[in-house]
Amino acid sequence: MAHREKRGENSWRLIVDAGEKEGGKRDRRYKTIKVEDQALLRTTKKLEAYLDEELIKFKIEVEAGEYIAPEKMTFGAFVPEWKEKYAVDQLAEKTLKAYEVNIEKHILPAFKDRRLDQFKPLHIVSFLKELSQPGKRKDGGTLSGGTLEMNHRILKNIFSRAVEWKVIKSNPVASVKKPKADAKQILPYDEKEVQQLLEALNNEPFRWRMMITLALTTALRRGELLGLDIDKHIDLDRGIIDVQQSVSISVKGQAHVKVPKTKKSKRKVSIPASVLLELREYIKYKRLQRKDQGQLWRGGDHFFLFSHENGLAFHQERPYLWFRNFIQKNKFRYIRFHDLRHTSATLLINQGVHAKIISERLGHGNINTTMNIYGHALQSADQAAADKFDVFFKVRPQSAPNEENSDQKPL
Repeated sequence: MAHREKRGENSWRLIVDAGEKEGGKRDRRYKTIKVEDQALLRTTKKLEAYLDEELIKFKIEVEAGEYIAPEKMTFGAFVPEWKEKYAVDQLAEKTLKAYEVNIEKHILPAFKDRRLDQFKPLHIVSFLKELSQPGKRKDGGTLSGGTLEMNHRILKNIFSRAVEWKVIKSNPVASVKKPKADAKQILPYDEKEVQQLLEALNNEPFRWRMMITLALTTALRRGELLGLDIDKHIDLDRGIIDVQQSVSISVKGQAHVKVPKTKKSKRKVSIPASVLLELREYIKYKRLQRKDQGQLWRGGDHFFLFSHENGLAFHQERPYLWFRNFIQKNKFRYIRFHDLRHTSATLLINQGVHAKIISERLGHGNINTTMNIYGHALQSADQAAADKFDVFFKVRPQSAPNEENSDQKPL
């Protein structure tokens, strides 16, 4: 049973009977709507039709279990609704996983039982302030600015959905200033360290030697390397890698292949001639490996350049873990797997390659991104270029003041 009742000059309350509660009481759901359209308010027939339509939609929502009642809804009760109706479909898997970790670890313990309509900006400010205090990490340290920024972003997202779905009227996070993330210091390997790295790789399995070599010479992201398909993305005749996809999460060897976020991320990257020779040999090795697997081959529609012997996709963390162990074993200075990309870019900068070419090779959305990340290296390279002019002036003697003008006084 559903009906409505007038509550004010331009507001009505919709009422739907959802059945019987424990104890025999009726379970009724309520929703208040306001009509701001003055023309509609003056037309009785059209107004009645509009109200009837809203009541029908409300009844369908209640019966389908999709109605979110704003009255007394707590933050803890809303989060599952946000996840089911928004996050699962709209967020990338890796992003959703990071959000879930922070929600469980930091946000829910602070806000689980607070009603959504009782949140004020000050509650968010106090939460972020408390989160920045020492002792919030497992090791007793202080959370990074990036973690604080992520928690701010998560809360803003959740409350934005609450506003969008008319559970609350305003977003309490909207007026709270985003915490400042720590500036990440990039310390890529220099030419000497790269040479040592390449020498050490000679003693490692072929696939890892090939992956690290390509990471250094093409600056592909980890997911882009894992997404390379031998039959679709490697042009050995032209010496080009066609970046068209990446692998974000691989559960039990089943790759989640996705297209890059931006158009610029789809790109063609040239391979150095010396590396191309090694890549040819590696692909021969992979084809023989697939043939030897026979019926054990489980690659399906994919023939990944980097995978398990049976064709199943690597877990996205596997290259990082291998690389970490590799540099520890060889006592190299620690850098992340992703820093191989930064190393590649910095080497090109030091060789005088134009920033525009580097930007396109990296797949950046625009050259400003490249300039912001590698501004210091570009400035150093520019100074080195300027210093090359010194060779022309070393032969010029220090000139004396021009005698013709030496007696002139400044105006």
